[in-house]
Amino acid sequence: MNPIRVGIVGYGNLGKGVELAIRSNPDMQLAFVASRRDPATVKLQTPGIPVYAYDSLAEHRNDADVIILCGGSATDLPTQTPEIASMFHVVDSFDTHAKIPAHFAAVNAAAEASGHVAVISVGWDPGMFSLARLYGNCILPDGKDYTFWGKGISQGHSDAIRRVEGVVDARQYTIPIQAAMDAVRSGEQPELTTRQKHLRECFVVAEEGADLKRIEKDICTMPNYFADYDTIVHFISAEELKAEHSEIPHGGFVMRSGTTGANHEHKHLIEYSLKLDSNPEFTTSVLIAYARAAVRLAAKGEKGCKTVFDIAPGELSPLSAESLRASLL
Repeated sequence: MNPIRVGIVGYGNLGKGVELAIRSNPDMQLAFVASRRDPATVKLQTPGIPVYAYDSLAEHRNDADVIILCGGSATDLPTQTPEIASMFHVVDSFDTHAKIPAHFAAVNAAAEASGHVAVISVGWDPGMFSLARLYGNCILPDGKDYTFWGKGISQGHSDAIRRVEGVVDARQYTIPIQAAMDAVRSGEQPELTTRQKHLRECFVVAEEGADLKRIEKDICTMPNYFADYDTIVHFISAEELKAEHSEIPHGGFVMRSGTTGANHEHKHLIEYSLKLDSNPEFTTSVLIAYARAAVRLAAKGEKGCKTVFDIAPGELSPLSAESLRASLL
């Protein structure tokens, strides 16, 4: 069987992660990378792979079996995924939860019209955590969901700090509060506020002579990012930030606390957790598995937009159904 030819659109942290993940999947090969940057300036980790201009993608319709989109959810994917789904089978990691229904509708219209398969919102949340929440709800209908993120770097919150006047660079860690997780694990099914579930810890490099108290206040009172949380701000040097906070770890927990029995007397807890050294590399490992599924679904004649809820687990694996039943069931 010929390997699945994977194209990458966007060559930042995610794009580089996809390139590495392909190496761990013998049934796949990297076909090309497309970028909005000058292709001559994009240096890949894999020799001999062409880099094309984003605007030339239509000329390479026959050069890839599936495209993995590695742009951002704020401005890139809302336009890129429908556009590219009109030309290729695609997978993206759109992660703005509240806007997923609208994104699905736009992508589905493009994919249905072109006869392609598009898989959206693939990663660990949304993605693996979404499946954990769904399984928990189905198995324990009398219960409550809890999701805790971290400890890990939030790239969006770190960017928000960097927009504060007087800030040179910053990293922000989202940290789940242990007491809240312990309360859920006890079966109490507590009502938890935003502040009770997570702490935000910030490491900030400030401009020389900047007003540190004003910067700290601007961070801690920032609406939509920090105002609803207990927030700790540390001012450190650029050298310390580079030495101690250059990696992109993350992770978290999904819990479903529920009861069964005539009088709800029996308590149960379902818990799924991740601890990731590299957020982008783990995310791209999930993207690769769903790229395989997209190609398989297309081969069966399916089309339109899909999410992780619509795809059977066996479609993600390079193994046959027979092998899976013999080895993992």
